[in-house]
Amino acid sequence: MFFANQSQTNVTVGLQYQGLLGLVLFSILTTVPCCVFLFINVIMLFTLRSKPVFRETSRYVLLYNLLFADTVQLAQSQLLYLLAVCRIMLTYPVCGVLTMLASLTTAISPLTLVVMSLERYVAVCYPLRHATIITIRNTEVAIIVVWAFSSLNVLTRVLLLLVFPLKHLQSLQMKDFCSKESMLPDPVSDLYEKAFTYFLFVSAGVAVICSYIGVMLAARSASTDKASARKARNTLLLHLVQLGLSLSSTIHNQLLLAISKVLERIITVRIQIIVVYVCIIIFPRCLSALIYGIRDQTIRPVLIYHLCCHLKLSINPATNEISP
Repeated sequence: MFFANQSQTNVTVGLQYQGLLGLVLFSILTTVPCCVFLFINVIMLFTLRSKPVFRETSRYVLLYNLLFADTVQLAQSQLLYLLAVCRIMLTYPVCGVLTMLASLTTAISPLTLVVMSLERYVAVCYPLRHATIITIRNTEVAIIVVWAFSSLNVLTRVLLLLVFPLKHLQSLQMKDFCSKESMLPDPVSDLYEKAFTYFLFVSAGVAVICSYIGVMLAARSASTDKASARKARNTLLLHLVQLGLSLSSTIHNQLLLAISKVLERIITVRIQIIVVYVCIIIFPRCLSALIYGIRDQTIRPVLIYHLCCHLKLSINPATNEISP
C-alpha cells in the first residue's frame, strides 16, 4: 500500500512538473519573438524620428503612426497573453482600460493604411499636384481625423458599458481572463462590435482596392512614370496584405475558440494556439517595420545603422535621397 501511494504521488508530481514546464516553454515561445519584434519596432520608430528627411515627408509620418499603433497593440496583446498564462485575474476597470486601448489601436492601423494608399494614388495619378495636396500639415490633419474616429469608437463602447447594469455583477473582480469578448456584457455591445469591425475593414478594403485600380489605369498612360507606378502598385498590394492580416488578428479569439472545439488533445491545442498567436497576432504587428525597413532605400541604411548600435558602415545614410 505504501508503494502504491508513493507511485501515485510521483505521478501527480510528474504531471504538475510537466504542466509547469509546458507553461514556461509556451511562454518563452511567444515572449521571445514578441521581444525581438518589439525591439525592431522601437528601433524603427526611433529611426523615423532621427532625421529631418523622415519627419518632413508625409509617407514616413504616416508610417510612424502605423508603426506606433502596431507596437502598442503588440505590447498590449503580449501583456494579456502573459496574464492569462499566469492565471492572473484582473478587475473589470483595469481590463476595460486594456481592451479599450486595443480597440483604439486596432482601428488606427487599417485607417492609416487607407491614408497611405490614397497618398500613393495621388503620387502616381496627380504627380504635379502631389506636393500641394500631400503636405505635412494635411498629413497631420489626416492623422488627427484617424485618431478622432478611433477615439469615437472607444467612447461609444464605454457608453455601452455604462448602460449595462453593473449591479448584476457580484464583484468587480473578473472570474475569467481579460479579453475583448469578456468586456461585451450584453448583445447590444457584441452587435456594435461586429458591425463596426465589418464596416471598418470593408470600407478600408474598398479604399485600398480602388486606389490600386486607379494606379493600374494610370500606369497605362504614356505620361505616367512606369517605375513609379510599379512601385506604387506593389506598395498597395502590400497594404492590402497588411489589411488582411490586421483583420485576421481581430478575429483571433474566434479562431482559437474554433480550434479548441475541434481538437481534443491538449498538447495539440497548445501548439495550434502558439502557431496562431505568433503568426496572426505577433508577426503582422512587425510586418510594417520589416517591409519598409527592407524595401525603402532611404530607411534601410539608417535602420541598419541603429540596429548595429551605431557601428560604422560603408553606407552613409545621409547620402540617400527620397524617391518621388
